[in-house]
Amino acid sequence: MGFAFEPGRNAGSRAACGFDVLVAGAGPAGIAAAWAASRTGRRVGIVDDNPAPGGQIWRGDASAARPGRQAGIWLDRLRESGVEIMIQARIFDQPRAGLLRAERSGGLLELPYGKLIVATGARERFLPFPGWTLPNVMGAGGLQAMVKAGLPVRGKRVIVAGTGPLLLAVAAHLRKRGAAVRLIAEQASPSRLARFGLAVSFDGRKLVEAASLTWKLRRVAYYTDCWPVAAEGCGKLEAVTLQRGAKTWREPCDYLACGFGLVPNVELAVLLGCSLRDGAVAVDEWQQTSVPNVYCAGEPTGIGGVGLALVEGKIAGYAAAGEPQKAYRLFSARRRGRRFQRMLHSAFALRKELKALPKPDTILCRCEDVPFGPVSQHDSWRSAKLQTRCGMGPCQGRVCGPAAEFLFGWRPDSVRPPIFPAELGHLAAPVSIPSGRLEGSE
Repeated sequence: MGFAFEPGRNAGSRAACGFDVLVAGAGPAGIAAAWAASRTGRRVGIVDDNPAPGGQIWRGDASAARPGRQAGIWLDRLRESGVEIMIQARIFDQPRAGLLRAERSGGLLELPYGKLIVATGARERFLPFPGWTLPNVMGAGGLQAMVKAGLPVRGKRVIVAGTGPLLLAVAAHLRKRGAAVRLIAEQASPSRLARFGLAVSFDGRKLVEAASLTWKLRRVAYYTDCWPVAAEGCGKLEAVTLQRGAKTWREPCDYLACGFGLVPNVELAVLLGCSLRDGAVAVDEWQQTSVPNVYCAGEPTGIGGVGLALVEGKIAGYAAAGEPQKAYRLFSARRRGRRFQRMLHSAFALRKELKALPKPDTILCRCEDVPFGPVSQHDSWRSAKLQTRCGMGPCQGRVCGPAAEFLFGWRPDSVRPPIFPAELGHLAAPVSIPSGRLEGSE
């Protein structure tokens, strides 16, 4: 049977008195962190803006009749842990140290904490090419999420393109739901993939996963050194032009699921003042950031997959709850996870040819309809924002920002509240919870 998570279950009383450990994000890292911290007897809360815990990777498992084995184990642990679960609540500001604000169903939620664990996950990286804004051109994970939510794809012709192991998982899921997956276009080279495959072969669990995906995708063409260069259609997607070496050809399709890897969600961490390293949150051996009492785990510290996210989450949970010995026992597992992380980054690094995909009139910023040409005339993200409004729309640069980082080498230089759109009344509301030291704070 499925798992019942009630929005804001008992949230009012504990939120008012505060949490010893508060976890922002209920994906695998956040769930593991909350569970570990709760085992020490601390008052623990977890907050997420989705309808149920699980994050993108376990989306739908919280209510599924037969959740995946790993998801089922961790969702069951969370449900039985005594952790205060606050879902459909989106954090948008930190009015003062030790207090976060979130919006939920039009209401304002104030969340005092002693220690905070940021586990905000990652999002897909989109790269602009002619036609990428056509209806039915979607992120690979985005299409998967929509199918999990009920979008019918049976009999639909789908091309999956971009880079990374996510492409295989998405293609397998779409095929299971009846989609006609025409092909998978992977931009990485065969030599890099071969080295990655050799490394994975020494990990029993990952080898089983790879073999399972290979079987599920039998008879589906898998092209390396291949990427989309244009999408065409009248009102919606009708075909995709692909390039492989010197060859280009046109593939008719109903959906293009396209994602060029993942990008850490670091906006909350940056708002809190946490330092970054290579675009990810910098942490020490205990997963603590440069800000006292703030920890970070999972994809915000670098894209590394579910296994590493779970280990980092447990380390952060134990460390934040004042149990360093329990955290220390997990260090060797984290080292193994980080070796895989490095191999992942090396195998699926974006090739320089992708920088030539956008034309001058190709939309770069979808929110503000800003083409690539005008943005390319500037020498920094700040200048482009001021002169073209690129990154000034509702997504606050979450889509065009990573694209600009790859295309131009720019990095966003600041994050200001609200990190998500919020009601003006909530932004201006006075703090109603007095400051004070909670158990577990230093």
